[in-house]
Order: sequence, then C-alpha cells, then structure tokens
Amino acid sequence: MRWIKKAAPVEQSEREPELSAYQQAMRDRLLAAPVVPAPEPWRRAAFEPVGGLLGIGFASHPDSGRDLVMVVSHDGHGLFDAVTGEKIARNRDPDPVDSTPDAVADLSCPGLGPVAGSRVRIAGLFGGGLHTTTEDGWTLEVVAPAWPNERVLLSGDGGLPHPGPHGERWWHIFHSNYSELRAAGFSPSGRTIAVATSSDLSLWTTEVPSH
Repeated sequence: MRWIKKAAPVEQSEREPELSAYQQAMRDRLLAAPVVPAPEPWRRAAFEPVGGLLGIGFASHPDSGRDLVMVVSHDGHGLFDAVTGEKIARNRDPDPVDSTPDAVADLSCPGLGPVAGSRVRIAGLFGGGLHTTTEDGWTLEVVAPAWPNERVLLSGDGGLPHPGPHGERWWHIFHSNYSELRAAGFSPSGRTIAVATSSDLSLWTTEVPSH
C-alpha cells in the first residue's frame, strides 16, 4: 500500500483586532492636530536641507559648552551650532572606514571642527537613539497615526495620552510626510531639539544667540 504524506495545514495568521473606541479616539486626536510652533522657551533655530542624511549626534563646544549637532550624510560630515543653526565645520571626504557609524560597535563617527579628536555617537538609519526627556519636564515622542508618515510631539504633560487640548500642554511640531524620519530627540543638556529626516535637519533651542 502506498502511503501519501499529507502536507501540514497552512497556518492562518490571526486577524489584527479592530481599534477600541479609546484607541480610535486617540488616533483621531493625533490626526486632527496641525503642525504648530514649539512653545516658549523654545524657538526655531534652523531648517537645513541635507541630501542623503543618514543620522545625527550631539556634542558640546569645548570652549563655550554650547550644543553642537553633527550630521552624517552620503555627502560627508557636517557640524552645526545648535543655537544659531550655523554650519561651523564640513568634511566632504571622510575616511571610508569612519564615513558611516555602522563601522563601529557604538555607532560613532570622528568629530570635526572644534570637536576633532573625539567621537560622536550617531542616531539614525543604522540605529541608536537620542534623549526623549529633559530634567525640566519636557517629553518628545514620535507617533505614526497614519503610517508611514511620522509626527513629532513635544509635551509638558509626561507624554501620551495627552488628556489636555492640543496647543496647551502638547504640541505637534513636525510632520515627516515628505521624507523618512531618521532621528528625533533632545541634546544631553536638554537645551536643543533636533529632528532629522533623509533630506533635512530641524533644530529648536531654548538659548538666545549672543551678539
């Protein structure tokens, strides 16, 4: 008698459950919130186009202590003053060994300009992350109620579910509906917010430029 081996039944994937009324209401609130300016004491410091952006990281100026933002892209490395938004250093041809952060275990790249000789950890396409809270109570969140377009929320209420009205204790400050979001977070000092996409860098600061 010939035995016929029966194929194992195909496992059916479980259907994703529908959103609860609470979840749907939260999603609707996020979708309805327009992009607004960040509240005081935050001010917009820069919006800088950076083609092929891969990731960003923070450093401190060795003399002034001001926040610096390092940008790694397909076109090299750049360093920005987070208070003025000015590009203060540029390396268009970094050593191939250190051109992207995935070459080392801690996802870092060599510093440039005033932080040359040090290494800066980079968050973005290859992994890593930035601070999402500050000591004085600010929180930054990335949400995607209409994935894959991600939104950046700044809040002073501890984060989701944001019970208060939009624009009072939480603010939708950035909508990545045109490029892929790479990283978003605070500097270690808590004085800078950086949001990076595959095409640009946005900075907010609580500091006032010195004259």
